Amino acid sequence: MSYKVGTKASFSKTIAECDVYGFAGIIGDFNPLHVNAAEAEEMLFGRRIVHGMLTASFLSTVIASRMPGPGTIYMEQNSRFLKPVFFGDTITAEVEITELLEKGRARLKTTVVNQDGVVVVDGTALVKLPKQEE
Repeated sequence: MSYKVGTKASFSKTIAECDVYGFAGIIGDFNPLHVNAAEAEEMLFGRRIVHGMLTASFLSTVIASRMPGPGTIYMEQNSRFLKPVFFGDTITAEVEITELLEKGRARLKTTVVNQDGVVVVDGTALVKLPKQEE
């Protein structure tokens, strides 16, 4: 694959309750805001929300499997969590090459939006591109 500024890729997923509970079990974050419906009703958003890091992790899905793709090395990720993601939301993680750098590296714009087009995560990533055949 030839990489150029402006190349984009994305991945969409509807977040189910089992996704959140599985993620909580793997990382050990059992904040009631994520896993306890009764307690979450009394908190800031009035219902359970998806872990921010689970939401942002779908950027890795795009980077590793779609673009730049297999063999890409994730070097850095900066993310701002702008809005909550709720159980049942469909999110789309999108990655765009914004700069090609020396040593086979690239700067990426990373964004996650919900089903209403609202940006929930915004940021940038630095990756080492997979080796390209000559």
